[in-house]
Amino acid sequence: MHKPARRPAPRHARPSHRGRTAALAATGALAITGAGLFGLQSAPGAQAATGPTVTQDRLAPATMVAGRAATATLTVHSSSCFTAKTVGVGVRDAAGNNLDFPGNASNVPICPWSYTFTSGARALPAGTYTQFGFWQDFGGAWHNLPSQQLVVSGTPTPTTTPSATPTPTPTPTQAPTQTPTQTPSATATPSTPAPSSPIAGKSLTWSDEFNGPINWGQRWVGDKSTAYKYGNHNPDDNKLDWLDPNNVSVANGVATFTATPGSNTLENGKQSWNTGFLTTEGSSEGFQVKTGDYAETRVKLPAGSGAWPALWTWKNGNGEVDSFEYHPDNPNLLELTNHVNPGNFDYYTNASAVAKDQWVTIGTYYGATSVDWYVNGVKVFSDGKGVGANFSAYLILNLSVCAGQYHPAPQGTAPITFAADYVRVYR
Repeated sequence: MHKPARRPAPRHARPSHRGRTAALAATGALAITGAGLFGLQSAPGAQAATGPTVTQDRLAPATMVAGRAATATLTVHSSSCFTAKTVGVGVRDAAGNNLDFPGNASNVPICPWSYTFTSGARALPAGTYTQFGFWQDFGGAWHNLPSQQLVVSGTPTPTTTPSATPTPTPTPTQAPTQTPTQTPSATATPSTPAPSSPIAGKSLTWSDEFNGPINWGQRWVGDKSTAYKYGNHNPDDNKLDWLDPNNVSVANGVATFTATPGSNTLENGKQSWNTGFLTTEGSSEGFQVKTGDYAETRVKLPAGSGAWPALWTWKNGNGEVDSFEYHPDNPNLLELTNHVNPGNFDYYTNASAVAKDQWVTIGTYYGATSVDWYVNGVKVFSDGKGVGANFSAYLILNLSVCAGQYHPAPQGTAPITFAADYVRVYR
């Protein structure tokens, strides 16, 4: 599911996230939770002693404003890895009516490291509600986590509502636009944001806006990488990739990565797919990110089965920090991983910001003591591990193709595409 096996096989000195994925698949979906609330079915009786325990670390918001749409955030971890069929945030009014936040997540791996779910947005009338996280196991039982009050105050005054007008009913126009960073996703090509970093004091030091042809050789290399066991392909990492610079094209300020069935047979006997790949490794510039940098890309997530896009780093057999990995079978989930100093990673889920065929901005701060991830300019995860004071590594932006072990392989021979608006690094 992840990329640690990009390293040549002899270099595997620590457990890979692919091993974690296998553990998730092998683990049952039972866990201890609180008793059921407000009519939601709860797993009957006590759980087996060997089952994992799910702990709720954070639930937000605790307050909202009437008529103003907001999302809910739930952070949990478990005593051991398992996969939940559904995760979401429930809301009940005083009469017990179901007013849950929309956009539940499906097939969610929950492990001893934190998992954060972000719902879709909704508005509520003024009042006091009961709010709680919940998850469903594959047996169909619902499990409720500890509840808290959600207080929704009265309609805001015009001075606190940025879009307020003299008309008495501004609310209906606010809900669909409450997250401005999502607007570009509605168009075929994004409205490119002006260069800026969410981290104060950083200035743009390197970028490719994809406003012209790919600068092969000087800026990018597309046919080989030391991250791939055989240079231009790497079947040992559950990939069908065969790197081909012809599978990256630029038009209208957007780089499009395409994967198409190839003519080469991989070492495992499977048919390859020609894939688009960009790396700064081996280019004449040889640009590398280093400790203290912030790297960002804006991408349109793919929908095709087998797609596996990512922005990541690599150097000397490791140096890997995954700004993101994405698989369309988990359409609202980004995988955020630091392999340099492993220990904490996040399956970030946000139904309103992460979706197939939708534009999203993803950034990573390579801190010495913590790597921080940003989605649409908002910090969503800090691993508390960092990359150390002397980190440096090459950038890679690419579209891989899954071979089917952990995520579905391509269905048929139709091309798979993935688009990027820019790659920027601030220092």
